[in-house]
Amino acid sequence: MLIIALAGIAGAIILSFWWGDPDGKPVVINNTPAPPVPTLDPARIAQGAALYAQYCAACHGPNLEGAPDWKKSLPDGSLPPPPQDSSGHTWHHPDSLLVSIISEGGDPAYNSKMPAFGSQLSAEEIEAILDFIKGSWGREEREYHWWLTVTQGNP
Repeated sequence: MLIIALAGIAGAIILSFWWGDPDGKPVVINNTPAPPVPTLDPARIAQGAALYAQYCAACHGPNLEGAPDWKKSLPDGSLPPPPQDSSGHTWHHPDSLLVSIISEGGDPAYNSKMPAFGSQLSAEEIEAILDFIKGSWGREEREYHWWLTVTQGNP
């Protein structure tokens, strides 16, 4: 039943938000072009939705909403889990950094509490989770994120 609900949520997200450039135009920011934003695969988004529910939703929220007051430091100096939708900052980072954070955990220098999932999730599963998250972003967030991923690539 949970899988069916998650598939429905993923489908709604796909239909509600832009997830590829239908014109196939390059993304140009600061006069620097990047290839057109790739289209997200609905089957991979559905897989990512199920994995997100299993591994991420407990901290980042079932609807990608993050923890309340996620920008306010906790008493130990760490920050609560941020939203993964357009209201957060995930789309401000290239894929290479996002994959690294999911695989290796958050940066201890920032007192991050994000655990490492590299031993639990394959590279394909991590990419599916990211595709599910990207499916919730608006067109501008997708374009900016893609431009960062292509032009800067590594953190």
